[in-house]
Amino acid sequence: MQCEYDNAPHRRFNPLTGEWVLVSPHRTQRPWDGQLEAADTSQHPAYDKGCYLCPTNTRAGGKKNPGYTDTFVFTNDYAALLPQPQTSSASDDDLFRWEPETGICRVICYSPRHDLSIARMNQVQVLTIIETWVEQYIELGSKSEINHVQIFENRGLVMGCSNPHPHGQIWANQTIPTIPASEGVHQQRYFQKHGSCLLCTYLEKELRLQERILMQNSSFAALVPFWAVWPFETMILPLTHQASIGSMSKTEKADLADIMIKLGICYDNLFLTSFPYSMGIHQQPTDGEEHPGWHYHFHYLPPLLRSQSVKKHMVGYELLAMAQRDLTAETAAAQLKALPKTHYLDSGGRP
Repeated sequence: MQCEYDNAPHRRFNPLTGEWVLVSPHRTQRPWDGQLEAADTSQHPAYDKGCYLCPTNTRAGGKKNPGYTDTFVFTNDYAALLPQPQTSSASDDDLFRWEPETGICRVICYSPRHDLSIARMNQVQVLTIIETWVEQYIELGSKSEINHVQIFENRGLVMGCSNPHPHGQIWANQTIPTIPASEGVHQQRYFQKHGSCLLCTYLEKELRLQERILMQNSSFAALVPFWAVWPFETMILPLTHQASIGSMSKTEKADLADIMIKLGICYDNLFLTSFPYSMGIHQQPTDGEEHPGWHYHFHYLPPLLRSQSVKKHMVGYELLAMAQRDLTAETAAAQLKALPKTHYLDSGGRP
């Protein structure tokens, strides 16, 4: 559907965070003479004796991995958060305010296979990852000192991933981090004002329009959000109102595995590369309070802009003023929807 803002500069509002993004679709024609990222076209072996995440290998911190056969979870050897406070002091000075922060950081190896990614796994393998996420969310969230459980994955060298072995992380905080806290505030405000869930209402409208919907099954939909900042940013949302992944049924877990694999294939096929991204699950805090407005969801934030070597850089105006994008969410969705459903490596393609 052609809209009057398709080729004109405009702002789009993100109701989850209360922030705006500047959209400048007329700039997509500008030439690119900027930095080209090195494309990750390497082919990895199923087992790498030099990898500190492969089964039976010794990790950088000196501990030896077991001979695991599906997922493997361990406490991060270089954790950003520590379970015990390292200081008992704090400061409430208006200009130099600080306080101790505690938490637990874990690593989840998705598979013993060094050469796999979610896009290259089968449904049973991805289902095992999802079940591990659920177990970890429930276990960590039940601890009185943990009030937020952030599950995420950094994929690809360009996203700062230090090891290609398929893995993700969990940082479980004493406090609720800034972005999930902001999403929680805005979802609750919407719920109090309208008596309904923000994301349920948003998803209902997106499903009716079908402009930005990429795929759906009986339990989930994947879409390019109207307010997307990254070029090919997407979200996965459950079709029914659920506050956390802890309430998923067996069928829903299988459906989530299905849509994650399909979205991963879609990304890889876009530029015929192992597509980099940061992915994370936002869900209700584990502080024991009621959060009726919370609707859990997945964010995929990928940096590639025009090819496997051209990255969107957050600089200048975006660092100093507000988020900005050239490619509209509708154009990005159309490109992603038009891609083949079979992974390019399974159809004879080459990166």
